[in-house]
Amino acid sequence: MPVQRIVIENCAIATVDAGDTEYASGHIVVADNRIESVGAGKAPENLENVVRRVDGTGHLATPGLVNTHHHFYQWITRGLATDHNLFDWLVALYPTWARIDERMAYVAAQGSLAMMARGGVTTAMDHHYVFPEGSGDLSGAIIRAARETGVRFTLARGSMDRSRKDGGLPPDFAVETLEGALAATEATVDEHHDASFDSMTQIAVAPCSPFSVSTELMKQGAELARRKGVRLHTHGSETVEEEQFCKELFGMGPTDYFESTGWLGEDVWMAHCVHMNDSDIAAFARTRTGVAHCPSSNARLAAGIARVPDMLAAGVPVGLGVDGTASNESGELHTELRNALLVNRLGAHREAALNARQALRLGTYGGAQVLGRAGQIGSLEAGKLADLVLWRMDTLAHASIADPVTALVLGAAAPVTLSLVNGRPVVEDSRLLLVDEDAIARSTRDEARRLARIAGQD
Repeated sequence: MPVQRIVIENCAIATVDAGDTEYASGHIVVADNRIESVGAGKAPENLENVVRRVDGTGHLATPGLVNTHHHFYQWITRGLATDHNLFDWLVALYPTWARIDERMAYVAAQGSLAMMARGGVTTAMDHHYVFPEGSGDLSGAIIRAARETGVRFTLARGSMDRSRKDGGLPPDFAVETLEGALAATEATVDEHHDASFDSMTQIAVAPCSPFSVSTELMKQGAELARRKGVRLHTHGSETVEEEQFCKELFGMGPTDYFESTGWLGEDVWMAHCVHMNDSDIAAFARTRTGVAHCPSSNARLAAGIARVPDMLAAGVPVGLGVDGTASNESGELHTELRNALLVNRLGAHREAALNARQALRLGTYGGAQVLGRAGQIGSLEAGKLADLVLWRMDTLAHASIADPVTALVLGAAAPVTLSLVNGRPVVEDSRLLLVDEDAIARSTRDEARRLARIAGQD
């Protein structure tokens, strides 16, 4: 079949390549699922098999946003425990989360994915670690929702084996055994992981956190991931309480504990990393361990301000994460571009902490780095996969901001005129093309009510 091309012209372009190349008015040519060319001015003449031309006047084109940390199931428990710190929030919500089933996981994933995709996310991930007894095929349900939405997807197959009886937080029936967690994780990798260049579905091994899993699950999980050639993900250094917990239980801080269990390396990324000292940052930089920065969730749970400028200066790969929508009710990633810049300017570096282009890089190329896909996505370059977003910047919301990147990052959420994933349109004029947003809204309301009823009965 002949190559089919989509041509986008007359738009501002922020490529987020190594040189931060930008064009005030340029073009992008997509050939099937790859970017064929990016440059200034009009597209080359006499292109064959052009199936669509898009006039991007008044728009900014960027790489698609890449979300590096999320918990989709929390979509149906938004707006609860709004004045809690992390541990109290977990204690309040685990009894409800422990009642989720396959239908709830599927619908919650639909809602989470739809909210992100309509706001410019082209690559999503979900760290799902709650597998109550008899709850069905939760991983399969989540992957099915991602496939239907049309986004590129990484499922971080999580696990917990430390319940209340072992000093953990989740109810006993909501955790797995060590053997069960490892076997189920390996089965998920075998069934769903695709390592190809243009893969739409990848799997990572992802025990939940030091305070909800055993040391053996951490160690054997790392061994499993490396035997299978997949990435590793977990929560790390999110709160002061976590640091105290690690020191009391393991006799060392979180970073030293992670290193002792095989959890530092270029195939690892951690969520949050708020409480990191200089030696912690140096260890992450030395091992190229990545970080998913979640500024809205960190603020919502009063966890603190991550040292992102220091991480970047040291060479730590950093991306952005929505985190679960029970601690970031907006559920979309544009908020994180803005909040990453604003929150970090409240820290020690003040106005020099981050600028708009650094924030955009965190949400695109930085995210691709921590997911291990920087060679395929995260920047607009010839040969890369055609995951891109065309943002409308000529409405009232941005009309007086001359610099389109500043407008995108610091301004109100920009409408998405077109979003391509793998060269395929998934959003047009701020509406999802492959799924019914209104039906998803109804379903998520219904499942939220059902979960509340079930949790309230026990």
